[in-house]
Amino acid sequence: MNILVAGATGKTGIRVTEQLREQGHTPIALVRDSSDTSALASDVVLRKGDLTNLTADACEDCDAVIFAAGSGGTTGPEMTDKVDRDGAKDLVDIAAKAGISRFVMLSSVGADNPDPDSELAHYLQAKHEADVHLRNSGLDYAILRPVALTDDAGNRNMIFGDSVDVKAKAARGDVAAALVDAVTDPEWKNQALLMQSA
Repeated sequence: MNILVAGATGKTGIRVTEQLREQGHTPIALVRDSSDTSALASDVVLRKGDLTNLTADACEDCDAVIFAAGSGGTTGPEMTDKVDRDGAKDLVDIAAKAGISRFVMLSSVGADNPDPDSELAHYLQAKHEADVHLRNSGLDYAILRPVALTDDAGNRNMIFGDSVDVKAKAARGDVAAALVDAVTDPEWKNQALLMQSA
């Protein structure tokens, strides 16, 4: 499958593109002009695009989308809204018009019911609105809500759903594996699940 990866140059996105290639898929990395693509494999297809100003052809010739992008912890609320909320919603709309087979969203623990008193309240609200937009889009979707991320590779021993300890950790390698699985696994269809590394 040709799979558009938003956030392909991020810590999780790089792992996503690697694992897609390992499974025989063709990752198409959505990158800005300023993106550092040096960590991506040389044969990864690059597609110019900015989540703050997407064009209608962003999903052209793609079968599925993985949204693993984020504005980052050092940007302010305005950029969080532009990327994590509005960028995600715009890409969902473009994917729906393009007839994408499945849209996989990297969300966050707490995004289902954002705590207004949390120090991450603004971020979680932005993710929440993006998730709701995806669920209401008519697209075949999967939403992954990992707990706190580490930069570890993980061992693919993962726990999903109600058994997850929200204070546990999730290795980025495991998160990437779950996102890649969610593209094709029928059990992920229209699911929104918590996830942790065991």
